[in-house]
Amino acid sequence: MNLDLIGAFTVGLLGAGHCMGMCGGIASLLSIGQSNKTPTALIVNYNLGRLLSYAFIGSVVGGAIAGIASLSQFNHALAFVRIIAALFMVLLAFYVGRWWNGLLMVEKLGQSLWKRVSPIANKLLPLKHSAYAIPFGFLWGWLPCGLVYSVLTWAAVSGSAFGGAATMLAFGLGTLPAMLLVGTSATKLKSLQNSLIFRNIAAVSILVYGIYTGYESVMIFSAN
Repeated sequence: MNLDLIGAFTVGLLGAGHCMGMCGGIASLLSIGQSNKTPTALIVNYNLGRLLSYAFIGSVVGGAIAGIASLSQFNHALAFVRIIAALFMVLLAFYVGRWWNGLLMVEKLGQSLWKRVSPIANKLLPLKHSAYAIPFGFLWGWLPCGLVYSVLTWAAVSGSAFGGAATMLAFGLGTLPAMLLVGTSATKLKSLQNSLIFRNIAAVSILVYGIYTGYESVMIFSAN
């Protein structure tokens, strides 16, 4: 299996605490207009829509960068973008470890787009049927998120639209265990992910992979 897919899945798994913080209120939104607690079908369909959203933007970015690299005939174009991806991994590691919150500045870049998307998502509320949770989740997948933006840089260097979609889908699958528990029994999981030991292990793991990615990319330049 592609190492980047494993890395993207791991980032989603280790960084899911952030996802719970960003989307933790989604259960209350989904329950609007429901007679009892949020049905499982709504949570599942919401996450299906969210993963489809990740795969879509991953395919667009992956295909676009691959096309630009091909047209520019710059042999090291993807390696250069991969260095940028490595820098994002370092930022992500610092954020997950709560050593520095510089990644939040990157999140702000998506605020203008989210202001345009969120009203469309809100028009779907209250959800009349569980199937409506899929487009709702697709739109909420555009919520500004440093983790998503970081992994999106990996999708950019995947070399194809399919590779970009697969990278983002792997990340989304990594977030599923935590997100499927949102609004139900997420307390223990969130407590684990907020623990100092867990945070540091996750941060160091991401940092090591980021450094490895950067080193590998630099070697491509120095080899020619």
